[in-house]
Amino acid sequence: MANTIGKTFSITSFGSSHGKALGAVVDGCPANLELSEEDIQIELNKRRPGTSALTTSRQEGDKIEIVSGIFEGKTDGTPITGIVYNTNQISKDYSNIKNTPRPGHGDFCWMEKYGIYDYNGGGRGSGRITIGHVIGGAIAKKLLKTQGIEIISHVVQIGDVKADNIDYENLKDSIEKNNVKCGDEEAAKLMEELILSKKQEGNSVGGIVETIATGVPAGLGEPVFGKLDGDLAQILMSINAVKGVEIGLGFESAKSSASEINDEFYYDEEENIKTKTNNSGGILGGMSNGMPIVSRIAVKPTPSISKIQNTIDLEKGENATIEISGRHDPCICPRVTAVAESATAIILADHMIRGGFIHPTNLNKSI
Repeated sequence: MANTIGKTFSITSFGSSHGKALGAVVDGCPANLELSEEDIQIELNKRRPGTSALTTSRQEGDKIEIVSGIFEGKTDGTPITGIVYNTNQISKDYSNIKNTPRPGHGDFCWMEKYGIYDYNGGGRGSGRITIGHVIGGAIAKKLLKTQGIEIISHVVQIGDVKADNIDYENLKDSIEKNNVKCGDEEAAKLMEELILSKKQEGNSVGGIVETIATGVPAGLGEPVFGKLDGDLAQILMSINAVKGVEIGLGFESAKSSASEINDEFYYDEEENIKTKTNNSGGILGGMSNGMPIVSRIAVKPTPSISKIQNTIDLEKGENATIEISGRHDPCICPRVTAVAESATAIILADHMIRGGFIHPTNLNKSI
């Protein structure tokens, strides 16, 4: 089972939804990066459940404990291990579905592949395992910040409600003003109403999350294999419930002509090379071009809903129905923003080290 991503800066995720603990081992982080548990806790709090009516009611503090890799408040170049203990799992919610795979979930595929499956809360297939992504991403974000790179994710669509008036100039402040994590105040209200209506119905709804990375230098990525957009797409598609990824203009580019969407180059007043538009999303030929890197992910509706659905009974070998109990998000997009930021940060940190922009062993050394 593949649980590691990244070549030089890598994370190995471990744990399950209702197991004793979850976490990540982060390897390849250079020494002498100032890092504390609080740095990671800030990011974990962004994806923590039970924070509003728009999320699952499961109450978890998601308190991080670093057990290796830090010495006197700094990374020491050895693997960094972060653990979060589960404290509010209720496995009895799932005992009645151990032989009836849930529609929209990976239950059936896990059983076919491994012949054994921890069905409690989805086990290793649960969205809760993205705690490992966020632990790794928090460290990556701290590392990238030393190079002036910032990453932010926000919700741009829920169901058929789109954010058309996003305040990109004040995006960080704007998304903190609502529980949807949307930079369009009016759209956020409509999104929240839609999510709550689906929750009332015992249903769920999906959406689109956009991630923007600024301050990224030109030259990250490889021109053939190891393309920056290819690696980004891989890790973003590895996030639970993500069914599509696009970079820049993405699928809209299929409807356009080159003269309409080609990003033309120019020198700004300080003689920096930029492009007049950013339809490429900051990546050309598999490599960063110095413009903001923009990606979007399509997030499907949470498949755990309380409506009666058709399935099969693997033990009896017959058709069956299922009604899922437990505590689930009516829309996971607001919490996915933290995971998308982290996933993007992991790939950028890996490429910054691989590309020679960050010293691989000691942050205090020059390249």
